[in-house]
Amino acid sequence: MAVGIDELLEREREKLDRLSPEQAAAAVAESGAVLVDIRYAALRDRDGTVPGALVVERNELEWRLDPLCDYRLPEATGHDLQVIVVCNEGYASSLAARSLQALGLSRATDLIGGFQAWAAAGLPVTAPDAVGE
Repeated sequence: MAVGIDELLEREREKLDRLSPEQAAAAVAESGAVLVDIRYAALRDRDGTVPGALVVERNELEWRLDPLCDYRLPEATGHDLQVIVVCNEGYASSLAARSLQALGLSRATDLIGGFQAWAAAGLPVTAPDAVGE
């Protein structure tokens, strides 16, 4: 049975313990959670980045974070890793987090409102002109 994206997104979000920007920042600081920025380069260049976040574009996410994959990042230390996926506004990140859960990363979730909410909350952001320096 076919469903629209809005229904699919709602269904998938029911399986996530989504975090506010403040909760995500606390999870990183207090328990070593990893923020993963899946935004494409043009958005990072335009708006900046979250200091310390891993940048993994969406099309590489599963390969880079799967602890069993030969192409994983060093930070992909195990299936118990808490991963918080960040997109621009908190839509694509929900589906990406569910994909990571399907790989066994049971603590994967996403940031409500994405990068835009993080920045609006006044949390640290590396300015666009400083990205890559």
